[in-house]
Amino acid sequence: MNPEMLDHLRNHLALCREVLAVAEQESQSLRRPETGSLFGLYQTKRALLPRLEASLQQIRRYRLEWQRLGPADRQRHPEVATLIRQNLDLMMKAIVLDRENEQNLLRRGLVPARELPPTNRQRPHYVADLYRRGSGQV
Repeated sequence: MNPEMLDHLRNHLALCREVLAVAEQESQSLRRPETGSLFGLYQTKRALLPRLEASLQQIRRYRLEWQRLGPADRQRHPEVATLIRQNLDLMMKAIVLDRENEQNLLRRGLVPARELPPTNRQRPHYVADLYRRGSGQV
């Protein structure tokens, strides 16, 4: 196992915490009746996106390396599985909160028509179905 994998997973976890913190700040701003400028949060989100994409690319490489290891090798590094789970949990929280924020923005009319989400995003299990199809399960 590559020792850099653990460092990168820890760094990615910190990045996921940043993403969740921004989504929480946006949520708090949207709950207030007088919504100030959300432009600062929008800029922060845009700045986080390239870092998040780069981190995810590296995780994809590590994932292939991790999958090549045998079960015995994986069991010797339980911290990797724990970090992966924590990363997934934080990202799912951020995604759910971001969707709620998006709905609040839509209700307030703060999203231009060209930025409206596709109709498939409104289907409750659309993403789960995509994952299932992608993994070969039917």
